[in-house]
Amino acid sequence: MTRLIATLRTRLDQRARYKRTLRELRRMSLDTALDLDIYRGDLRRIASEAVYGQARA
Repeated sequence: MTRLIATLRTRLDQRARYKRTLRELRRMSLDTALDLDIYRGDLRRIASEAVYGQARA
């Protein structure tokens, strides 16, 4: 039971970090995104990789 709770907390923490990261990426100005060579369509993938690690196949 303890392991289940620990896993749940980890997943909830990761989800919160993902949402926070995605929100910050979306708030980024277009000029900044272009300077960083970030395509707006990739924001979800970028946030996911930042929080969960490399994209899964």
